[in-house]
Amino acid sequence: MIKTALISVSNKEGIVDFAKEIAKLGIKIISTGKTAKALKQNKIGVTLVSEITKFPEMLDGRLKSIHPNIFAGILADKKNKKHLNELKKLKIETIDLVIVNFYPFEEPMGKKLRIKDTMENIDIGGPALVRAAAKNHKNVLVVVDINDYVSVLNKIKNKKISDNDRINLAAKAFSYTARYDTIINNYFNNLAKNQFPDTLNLTFKKIQDLRYGENPHQSASFYSDVAVNESCVSTAKQLQGKELSFNNILDVDAAFELTKEFEKPTAAVIKHTNPSGVASAFTIEEAYRKAHETDSTSAFGSIVALNRNCNMETAKLMKPLFIEVVICPKFENGALEILKEKKNLRLLETGEIKKDEVEYDLKKVCGGLLLQTNHYPEIKERDLKIVSKRKPTKEEIKNLIFAWKVNKHVKSNSIVLAKENVTVGIGAGQMSRVDAVKLAIMKSESKSHGAAMSSDAFFPFRDGIDEAAKAGITAIIQPGGSIRDEEVVDAVNEYNIAMVFTGTRLFRH
Repeated sequence: MIKTALISVSNKEGIVDFAKEIAKLGIKIISTGKTAKALKQNKIGVTLVSEITKFPEMLDGRLKSIHPNIFAGILADKKNKKHLNELKKLKIETIDLVIVNFYPFEEPMGKKLRIKDTMENIDIGGPALVRAAAKNHKNVLVVVDINDYVSVLNKIKNKKISDNDRINLAAKAFSYTARYDTIINNYFNNLAKNQFPDTLNLTFKKIQDLRYGENPHQSASFYSDVAVNESCVSTAKQLQGKELSFNNILDVDAAFELTKEFEKPTAAVIKHTNPSGVASAFTIEEAYRKAHETDSTSAFGSIVALNRNCNMETAKLMKPLFIEVVICPKFENGALEILKEKKNLRLLETGEIKKDEVEYDLKKVCGGLLLQTNHYPEIKERDLKIVSKRKPTKEEIKNLIFAWKVNKHVKSNSIVLAKENVTVGIGAGQMSRVDAVKLAIMKSESKSHGAAMSSDAFFPFRDGIDEAAKAGITAIIQPGGSIRDEEVVDAVNEYNIAMVFTGTRLFRH
């Protein structure tokens, strides 16, 4: 039976209505500071925490509820006579319901306040109250989520609070405190510049349950990093279409992250996380048309990403095609009307493109987690080391850098062929580099003549160069670093092909 409730909330949404209802049931309400003030203003009877502790709030409100008269009332086991006798002797009442949420640490952190001001938003008493109540969940109901107010209130009214209800609320409470501590922990790691701390704490918030995982027999959900502050699939808003699937999300991420590499209007067409076509142009509709035409067969059932708003002209090009998802900063009114005729087409808006300063790449392995920085140095013309006798032309350099940027987003071993800021052939995920070259040339359908070629890692043998020469490729960009670099350079000189080294490898597994 619930006789006494402690309410102390930073987010006061819904709390007045909840408090009114439990007050009608004769439940005594204990509260603190601004919460108590809000309840009193709505003519709800409140006992101040200071009346229970016999101590005033101290240190500008830093110390309010941390006191034996409060915590003993929360932690006491009602089935333990010794506990009850101790409370009786000290005239301490049990507390049966704890409703608490914390100062919103993410909000001031996002505003980049001074460290001193940010520290004031670290809640001390709140997490202690929640942990105490969750520990003693058999005797105390703990509520941290405003979305639980209605269901908890109904169960209190109907006296139907099950052990499972208590366990679920306690689990949510410990998740809430763990998430809060993790956000603060990561803030301090950033202050201390601990890029790879000895103990890695991560926290993610569920966006949605998915229909299934990578395959229909697998269960799955989609979670977002709570600290994400950039335009991406995790922050995009779905405007229409069926629910996103596990594979949709992977493909959308691959597609949109690729387009963010480019300043010019760029479109990427993705299948199974690999691009089938990428193009930059003066207009987004021209970029999309060229990206689709790179490999129109593979583009069937594809994911499309644009780094510009989707306009009517682009939407008209998409309308007759089978596309699974389109993601872009915004769908203009005319474009939205056209694409909404395709009821199952998923449309995602990201808003104006923003990038985080620091981004990590995580990969799960059995029993562990791999963490790495997700940073590749941007390659400019001045960074290229020309190793061939023939220097690349200005046009070849543009094509080489374009192909290199695309190459970052293709699964290894990978080769990208490009001309005039458009991919003409992509060889992805091959076990040998020469096979990746052959696949890219095959995919180009005889458009490889005069193209630039990018390789995500060095050529271990000259055979890849021999295949490139047969296909009419005129310039190659690669990291270099093979023990057979001399042999490879001799090969390009033999064919009068220009070659540059970047010194950076682009493996993507």
